[in-house]
Amino acid sequence: MKPELDLTHAHWQSGSRGKGDVQIAFVEGFIAMRNGRHPEVPALVFTPSEWRAFVLGARQGEFDLT
Repeated sequence: MKPELDLTHAHWQSGSRGKGDVQIAFVEGFIAMRNGRHPEVPALVFTPSEWRAFVLGARQGEFDLT
């Protein structure tokens, strides 16, 4: 079960290219992800194992649309 995290003071990080569309923050042992262009929209929260699976899937092209 994931807790309701207070993301008010989270340190949001953008991708390596700094475009700011997707931002992540590490908070209380969880990983939060939000749309940097619309930070008022609720963030997605992942456990470390969920985040690992997401990152590995992205690296392997699991989410490629082409």
